Amino acid sequence: MLKVKLITVGTLKEEYLRSACAEYEKRLGAFCRLESVQLKEERLPEVPSQNEIRAALDRESARIIEQIPSSAFCVALCVEGKQLSSEELAEKIEAVSLEKSEICLVIGSSYGLSDAVKQRADMRLSVSRLTFPHQLMRVILLEAIYRAFNIQRGTKYHK
Repeated sequence: MLKVKLITVGTLKEEYLRSACAEYEKRLGAFCRLESVQLKEERLPEVPSQNEIRAALDRESARIIEQIPSSAFCVALCVEGKQLSSEELAEKIEAVSLEKSEICLVIGSSYGLSDAVKQRADMRLSVSRLTFPHQLMRVILLEAIYRAFNIQRGTKYHK
């Protein structure tokens, strides 16, 4: 069974987001072994400078890269990534599972991901051209993965 590791930066403060993530994590148990790792977001001033943001992202990236298994296929979620349909995501996960036993997906903090994390990734994925809060992106990504596994199995969920 494929292992899916979700690495996220920042905490889920709202109960409704935690509940939604928990529901999809439970559902995904039928399709994969899911591990969710939540890393601390760096504190920044109310109006940070570009240097402060860059330094924070560098500190976060060290913790992120430490969590990425060397043998895993790594996907970084970022605005410049490739957009896939649900069916294309299902095909990608299936193709990866034929060669790797683990896929690792990374969602950065509210300021995104450092170049070091993006360069470490095997793929850059953009869920949409729209901007979403990174906390909500966890729910969206978990649902997209759940939908992809359902597409692979041919269930009615994805319709």
